[in-house]
Amino acid sequence: MTKVKKEKSGAEEETGTTEKSYQELIANINPIANPLASRKLSKKLYKCVKKAAKLKNIRRGVKEVQKFINKGETGIVVFAGDTLPIEVYCHIPIMCEDRSLPYAYVPSKVDLGASAGSKRPTCVIMVKPHDEYKQAYDECLEEVTALPKPI
Repeated sequence: MTKVKKEKSGAEEETGTTEKSYQELIANINPIANPLASRKLSKKLYKCVKKAAKLKNIRRGVKEVQKFINKGETGIVVFAGDTLPIEVYCHIPIMCEDRSLPYAYVPSKVDLGASAGSKRPTCVIMVKPHDEYKQAYDECLEEVTALPKPI
C-alpha cells in the first residue's frame, strides 16, 4: 500500500508547468463575469494581490470580503470568473456598486488563490491600499475603474 508517483507527460516535461493559456481559462468563465480583466490587467491584479498578501493587507473569501464591505472598508475587489455555482458570490458585485468600490473578474480562481499565497483556490479577494505598493495599486485602480460596467 505505497503511493505510486505520477509520471509527467511529454508536454509537461518540456515546459515544466501545467499552466493554461488565457484563452483556455476564458472558456470556463461563468455568465456574470463582467467586467472581465484583460490578460495584461489580470497579471497586474495578480501582482498587486501578491504584494498585498505579503503585507497581510488583503481580505480573502466571500464571508470576510462581505463583512468588511458592510463595515465600509475600501479597496479593489477581485473576483474569480470560473467560480461555480455563481450563487456563492453573485450578491457581492451589487454591494460593490452600491458603495462605488471598483471590481473586476479574473479568469481563474486557482491563479487568484496562488497569487494570494494560498494553496487553495479563492473566489474573491479585496486588496486594500498601502504605501508600499501604492504605484501598482494605483495602476490597477485606474484600469479597473476604466473597465465598462455591466448593464
